[in-house]
Amino acid sequence: MRNYIIKRLILFFPVVIGVMTLVFFIIHLVPGDPVELMLGENALISDKENLRKDLGLDQPIIEQYYAFISNAFKGDLGRTIHSQQPVTSVIMERLPATAELAVCAIFAAVIISIPLGILAAYKQHSLFDNGSMFISLLGISIPNFWLGPLLIIFFSIELGWLPVSGRGGIAHLILPSLTLGTSLSAILTRMTRSSMLDCLKEEYVTTARAKGLREKAVIAKHALSNAMIPIITIVGLQSGALLSGAIITETIFSWPGIGRLTIQAINTRDYPLLQGCVLIIALSYVVVNLITDILYAYFDPRIKYE
Repeated sequence: MRNYIIKRLILFFPVVIGVMTLVFFIIHLVPGDPVELMLGENALISDKENLRKDLGLDQPIIEQYYAFISNAFKGDLGRTIHSQQPVTSVIMERLPATAELAVCAIFAAVIISIPLGILAAYKQHSLFDNGSMFISLLGISIPNFWLGPLLIIFFSIELGWLPVSGRGGIAHLILPSLTLGTSLSAILTRMTRSSMLDCLKEEYVTTARAKGLREKAVIAKHALSNAMIPIITIVGLQSGALLSGAIITETIFSWPGIGRLTIQAINTRDYPLLQGCVLIIALSYVVVNLITDILYAYFDPRIKYE
């Protein structure tokens, strides 16, 4: 187990450098002069040159890249254009809000989808099975930018049960979490059902039943434990995707997280801040995939010995 984790950590750092490289060049290869976008075309040439020097844009691209990589490993992502605050500190202020929303969305999706998928597999071709698959199909089809306002209209405006926007107590988390976790819940329900159907047909499940084990024990200890690998894969991949989906959800609900900060950075043409936000989102995706790989080894001992 330890050797497996060490190998994954060794592969983790080249991926991180690759992500940082992609973020840097994608931001710098966007058409248009960022200095003109910030100051306007009618700004004085001296002002443009001073800002370009302050941002380090007067240096060759390779030197800018080297400075970005070396400073990033020191935790220095530069300063924002407008407030002149460190980008790292601004992002760290918003990161807990995004993490809170993502964790709640994953939790809501898991506690709904896994029991639903297990029951759908156990009662295959029943009315419950067909109904749950129809609901999951709707969940996959409904986009966040439509579901969010719909929930606001119904639960906040019409019924007055939940707040419209902002971050506060548990009530403020319910609508954004449901909006963000609905698609994950729908995908996870279908994957759980499919994986459980495969496991329930295996000989070890038949053997466990022949030994007289209770049906709950057969499903929980034998079928579900072996069905967890594809389920973990979906949770891991979609958890990273939640961060990109959070950009829309946080904007709809005025949630003060990294997603909303990214939109603000785009609107204000704050390129250092935008670069930092995109980098954090990408690195979060990589970290989630590393955790997923480690969980593989925990649930499937065969992976440890490969």
